[in-house]
Amino acid sequence: MKTINIRFLICLLSLLPGWSHSQPYDTDLLTKEFHKGRREALRTALPDSSCAVFFASPERARANDTKFIYHQDPNYYYLTGLNEPNSLLIIFKEPQTFYDTIVTNELIFINNRNPLQESWTGKLLGKEGVKKELGFSNAIINEEFGDFKIDFSKYYKVYHLELPDDAHDDKENKGDLFSLVKHFKEKLNYKRSNKDMFNLAALMANLREIKQPEEMVLMRKAIDMSCEGHAEVMRALVPGMNEYHAQAIAEYMFKKDGSEYVGYPSIVGGGENSCILHYETNRKKLEGGNLLVIDAGAEYHGYTADITRTLPVDGVFSTEEKAIYNIVLEAQEAGIKACKAGSEFRATHKAAVAVIQKRLLELGVIKESNDFMKYFFHGTSHYLGLDVHDAGNYGRLAPGQIITVEPGIYIPAGSPCDKKWWNIGVRIEDDILITSGEPEVLSGKLPKKVEEVEALMKEESLFNQIK
Repeated sequence: MKTINIRFLICLLSLLPGWSHSQPYDTDLLTKEFHKGRREALRTALPDSSCAVFFASPERARANDTKFIYHQDPNYYYLTGLNEPNSLLIIFKEPQTFYDTIVTNELIFINNRNPLQESWTGKLLGKEGVKKELGFSNAIINEEFGDFKIDFSKYYKVYHLELPDDAHDDKENKGDLFSLVKHFKEKLNYKRSNKDMFNLAALMANLREIKQPEEMVLMRKAIDMSCEGHAEVMRALVPGMNEYHAQAIAEYMFKKDGSEYVGYPSIVGGGENSCILHYETNRKKLEGGNLLVIDAGAEYHGYTADITRTLPVDGVFSTEEKAIYNIVLEAQEAGIKACKAGSEFRATHKAAVAVIQKRLLELGVIKESNDFMKYFFHGTSHYLGLDVHDAGNYGRLAPGQIITVEPGIYIPAGSPCDKKWWNIGVRIEDDILITSGEPEVLSGKLPKKVEEVEALMKEESLFNQIK
């Protein structure tokens, strides 16, 4: 019988990962050449005599004077590598001249160094740091943007994404995000016809949906450490644990292997909670006879994994659980086979739906084919990368894309079927690289067949050794 030290696991919940504005200790961050190359790729896609404007993410209050851990806007990070707030980037199609002395095809407005503030919140890069570490030739302090002379009326198009509308107005900071947005609106004159806030998202999606080799290195690391976290949960899981204990084990393993954060709030739902798609409370005490759906992924240098497994809390699937589980597994395998370059994005979903419709009819869980939507009511795939639901245009699958394949069946109590199926929720999710040939299951090292899962759950966990 496996035992587990609950107090030790509760302590693990205090190890909440995060990252500071500056990361001088990591040696495998994306290089300044990578980010410069992405800016050049966007510049190539812009029409003549145009520019694209990007804002850093706002800082957000968690409670009183405590802020959430800062997380940069993915597009901004992709183009700059900067993980600081209160910043503005402008990419020009052609070189521009400002004040007769600045000739450049890009401008970045950033925070000034402030030794007193940095003693509280960590070192900022400042002008020289942005030039040296991020490769910008022209870095300007954000407080200067209000008076910076730039005539947006002369451009054919001024592209921007939806402007931040929740930036706090710091009356003592003329370079805060609120001020940057305000001055941009004034300079742009928001009634002009040359502004375009619709097409830049598609341009960025075209770039981000195809992963570069440098990105693939980080994605593989995030996925590998996520697999290790899930595997340790399989070994450690026993009746009597709470959902948050399983969460703690997975997230501890992520952190142990170098993850700065989780890619999204971990979903750890047992019993009736296995039927809630985005359940995040994670407080239920787990019992024998429960299934546990754990959907959790590590984030590494901004890139996130997204993996789901469904486990029998007592280590053995019941007859009914196994029947539903194997339908989902068959549907997932069909979806993965459909991950071929040139196929429409929804090919994975159509393949999974065909299996689920057929098998639920055979079991008698549904009476009509379209009734499957009562129990499988979400899409099968999405892009994965800097966002867990990453940027992409959802057109044809192409080599270099990473997508998820994650069918599920959720049968809550009260469903119009035999009660023996009630409170069975199953989802299986893997991260798939589209290639010119067969798809690569990047998370394939993590067991998912019934006999493989049950075998791994019989192994001792390092957490079972702690008394």
